[in-house]
Amino acid sequence: MGFLLLFDLTNEQSFLNARNWISQLQIHAYCENPDIVMCGNKSDLEDQRAVKEEEAKEFAEKYGIPYFETSAADGTNVNKAVDTLLDLIMKRMERCVDKSWIPQGVVRSNGHSSTEQLNEDKDKGKCAC
Repeated sequence: MGFLLLFDLTNEQSFLNARNWISQLQIHAYCENPDIVMCGNKSDLEDQRAVKEEEAKEFAEKYGIPYFETSAADGTNVNKAVDTLLDLIMKRMERCVDKSWIPQGVVRSNGHSSTEQLNEDKDKGKCAC
């Protein structure tokens, strides 16, 4: 239901590929705007860094996704990144559940019942939430 998008802080090409990975997620994921958290991994290898933190943060901001610098070797920020992704997923699920509990036949201001609107959203190929 969500994606951790990792790139290697010691490999600039890995970072440059992130743009393509985001577009692939937007095309093939469960909805147009999937929950993504971006991680620059290998933050423990500061002496081998090829991607500046400011550059990665700017990239993540452009796409409106959270960014963390992580290290699989020493665990830095791994829990924070996963917790952030889980929070995003839970918020999306709560919005979906809230909509699904609207009583049948309740007419919205757009003239459609809640069920009609959810069905229209599904027919358009978009997330019902």
